[in-house]
Order: sequence, then C-alpha cells, then structure tokens
Amino acid sequence: MIKAVHCRRMANLGVELVMIILAAIFFIPVYYLFVTTFKTPDEATLHPMSLPENWSLANYKAAWDVMQYPHVLLNTLMVTVASVGCIIIFSAMAAYGLARRNHRFHRILFYLFLAGMMVPFQMGLVSLYKLIMGLGIMDSLLSVIVVNIGSGVVIAIFLFYSFIHSAVPLELEEAAFIDGCSVWGTFWKIAFPLLTPVIATVAIVTTLNVWNDFMNPLLFLQSRENNVILLEVFRNIGQFSVDWTSLFPMLLLGVAPLLIFYLFMQKYMIKGVAAGALKG
Repeated sequence: MIKAVHCRRMANLGVELVMIILAAIFFIPVYYLFVTTFKTPDEATLHPMSLPENWSLANYKAAWDVMQYPHVLLNTLMVTVASVGCIIIFSAMAAYGLARRNHRFHRILFYLFLAGMMVPFQMGLVSLYKLIMGLGIMDSLLSVIVVNIGSGVVIAIFLFYSFIHSAVPLELEEAAFIDGCSVWGTFWKIAFPLLTPVIATVAIVTTLNVWNDFMNPLLFLQSRENNVILLEVFRNIGQFSVDWTSLFPMLLLGVAPLLIFYLFMQKYMIKGVAAGALKG
C-alpha cells in the first residue's frame, strides 16, 4: 500500500515536471516578444534573448505615434462593441424562438443554421464583396460590422439554443404567460436575464474573433481613417525587411485591451461552462 502511494506521488511529480517544462517552452516566445519591445534594433539583433541594457519606452511611444493608436483603437472598439452587441441580441432572440417551438419548420431552420457552421466563410467572399458594394457601405466601419454580424450569429445561436434547452426552466415562462405577460415581455424579463452565463461566453468568443479579424477589414476598408488595429500593424510592416523592435510594440498595444477584457470576463465564462455542465 505504501509503495503504491509512493509510486503515485512519483508519477504525479513527473507529470508536474513535464508540465512545468512545457510551460517554460511556450513562455519563451512571449518573453522574446516582451523584452524586444525595450531594445534598440542593434541590441535585438546581437542579443535576442538577453534583457535590455536600458529599459526604455521609446519604441512604444514611436508605435503609438506611427499607428495613430487612439484613432485606430476607437475604430476597433466601435466595430467590436457594435458587432458583439448585435450578435448577442439577434442570436438570443432567434435561439429563444427556435428553442421554444417544436414545429418541424423551426427544427429545419435550426439545422440550416447548423449547416452554416460547416460552410467556410471564404467561399462567399466574392458575393459578399458585391453585396457590400451594392449596399453602398464600402470603406465604412458599417460594412465590417454587417459582415461580422452575419458570420457570427451562427455559432452564437447554437450556444444560446443549447443553453436555453438545458438551463432555462420552461415553468417560469409558463407562469409569466399565466400572469398576462406577452412573449416579448417574457423573453426580456424572464429568459434573457437567465442567459447571463452564456451571454458572457458568447461575448468573449465573439470579441476574440472580431478583434483578431484581419480579412474583413482588409477587404472592406480602404482609407486609413477607417483603419482598425490589425490593419495599421500590417500597413507598417516593411516590404523587404521588418524592424521587430517597431513591430512588437504595435502588437502588444493591439493585444493589451483584448487581454484586459479577457482577464475581466474569464470568471464569467467559467461560470457559464459550469452552469451548462451542471444543468445540462
């Protein structure tokens, strides 16, 4: 018995050691990215993995000015907030209607939404480009927002539909109907507040997708005044060479708001997963 316990402890220790080594290996690129932002180009070339001799924010200041960071950050925030907000509202309403109707038509409609998850988004780019041109919203933030909503509602409807089936009691809605509440009122006053965990999950997943999206802004935004962060980073990369001490600060400035948002919302995502697991 004692020998078995000892063997189990040694096995756990071995697993922990392997995990620590793997974590250290995966941390190396992050370390390299971070320390390079404080180096001069010569220092980054000669001593890529060493700590900088002088910790200076000059590279961040240069990146801030070259990117026009406050302007592109505002554009990115506008696109992200509008896209995520509309996706949450539209998807929640659609999923609620599909989940609370047992008619064959509603099941077929839900399966059509699921089928949309299997179609690569890139297959419709040509038609989508013509559609945006026809609507007259090319080279505007609205064009990117519209495309983001269209491509993001599918997975959001699936998540809302599953959560409503597993975690939203139908008895509460029936009691609201008995008290004279309309379908619209029941959704907003009864069902929607109960969707908070999955709303947080959809918000995190959608925000990550929208913020990191490069293809849609590249296709539909031409003028620099409408640039988002990733476009501005891309347009400051040299054609034949790259100054990593200039590029890396841009990358960190671009990912910093997203990292703060993720750290803030992570606990809500964990609650959403736990709620679905316990009630499903």
